[in-house]
Amino acid sequence: MVLGLRLHSALYPSWGLACLLPRSFASCPGKSDSCLMMPQLGLLHRRAWASLLGQLRRPPGAVCIRAVHSHSQVAEATLTSQLKPHEEKSNFIIKTPKGTRDLSPQQMVVREKILDMVVSCFKRHGAKGLDTPAFELKEMLTEKYGEDSMLIYDLKDQGGELLSLRYDLTVPFARYLAMNKVKKMKRYHVGKVWRRESPTIVQGRYREFCQCDFDIAGQFDPMIPDAECLKIMCEILSGLQLGDFLIKVNDRRILDGIFAVCGIPESKFHAICSSIDKLDKMSWKDVRHEMVAKKGLAPEVADRVGDYVQCHGGVSLVEQMFQDSGLSQNQHALEGLRDLKLLFEYLTLFGVAEKISFDLSLARGLDYYTGVIYEAVLLQTSARAGEEPLNVGSVAAGGRYDGLVGMFDPKGHKVPCVGLSIGVERIFSIVEQRMKTFGEKIRTTETEVFVATPQKNFLQERLKLIAELWDAGIKAELMYKNNPKLLTQLHYCENMGIPLMVIIGEQELKEGVIKLRSVASREEVAIKRENLVAEIQKQLSKS
Repeated sequence: MVLGLRLHSALYPSWGLACLLPRSFASCPGKSDSCLMMPQLGLLHRRAWASLLGQLRRPPGAVCIRAVHSHSQVAEATLTSQLKPHEEKSNFIIKTPKGTRDLSPQQMVVREKILDMVVSCFKRHGAKGLDTPAFELKEMLTEKYGEDSMLIYDLKDQGGELLSLRYDLTVPFARYLAMNKVKKMKRYHVGKVWRRESPTIVQGRYREFCQCDFDIAGQFDPMIPDAECLKIMCEILSGLQLGDFLIKVNDRRILDGIFAVCGIPESKFHAICSSIDKLDKMSWKDVRHEMVAKKGLAPEVADRVGDYVQCHGGVSLVEQMFQDSGLSQNQHALEGLRDLKLLFEYLTLFGVAEKISFDLSLARGLDYYTGVIYEAVLLQTSARAGEEPLNVGSVAAGGRYDGLVGMFDPKGHKVPCVGLSIGVERIFSIVEQRMKTFGEKIRTTETEVFVATPQKNFLQERLKLIAELWDAGIKAELMYKNNPKLLTQLHYCENMGIPLMVIIGEQELKEGVIKLRSVASREEVAIKRENLVAEIQKQLSKS
């Protein structure tokens, strides 16, 4: 019986069908009376049906209006969930979200080697591992990143806490220190972060990417931890053999002193600092235009800033700034210059001073930096002799942030911190491109031995043999077939780069031996079963 139509005609025979959604209803076969079924909407709960009946008893106008505003919403949501997937199926494109990517087994091998080298350096310098949640309370992240705060991913409110995906690993570390009342710590952290910026995949810039951070928290004598951070940067970039590199160094106190000397109001320091930070991507002309046209700086003030921020050099430039009539009268700038002079002394003792450049254009736009800041860039030698090296991008950065922990502490207690972050994605892109250029083959597994047989019905013997190898800590594989062909097994070993193969057959089983084959040389030797593990370990130690 068509329940909806009968009820409709019985109560209000003069109405059109447009006031009812849907046009027909049917009871649920085999179901209790707690639900009724609408063919296009699926199951409708008894309470919802009772509500609809109540609406039908109202005057016609009221019923139509209420139906539109309440039950049509239920219908719309249900139809969307049930029909839309079928309608759009033909247009559905399988892809990763913009600014993200999958990593193939070959890419994972390269990435893991990079991470292993970075983390081993961190550990060599005495760092402890730490991890924090992928998302934080939104209030923990706000007002920490300046203009970059707009790049934070906010999560949809699920009826609980307001959350955001972490933008970096530094702010969560500061929150951890304050929450646990930690006053001294040297830590490393490897994890993903998320930023809503326009990705440039070719240059290794993504919306989701991995960061490797090293930080030193605690009250120490000036510039000793800072110098170690720069030494770590040099060790990692040299170890990865990425080519020539340069680490730019500046101090936020010097920048603030420059802004004050040039006549920039203190309220605009952060905004102008954010503009200066774009000098590695934009020309001075464009940065000047932004400061004047968009941030309201007087043209003559912008020109005075330009005279400073286009200077770069070594420790001699530090000495030169001491003689500057304006900066020498600014207390903040003097503090920064004294620390930089001391920093260069320590870097000379570490043997890395030639890799460091004092660059007044370096700003690091994040609001939480308070002292020394630095950024490492790779230099690509030009094909023509005598030309200036070309900057091919930043691969590491960091600095001192003495006030960040105090922002989380209820009593405002500060814990001075300094640290660095390695740009894994950028480095990975460079290494990957280099491997493609030279056609380097990558092994995607670490398998050392393949267990094979040339005969049928030897699965049980292969399983017992591979179990012995696994129990001895040897990385081993076999083919998941009862009776694999020997040629297929040989080809697999060659394609996967597996160095050794152990072969068991009727003759070997009868004589109590196993054939040990070198896949590269194709030489075979019979080894007593009880000596097999020791012989394999001996062969592997030679390679």
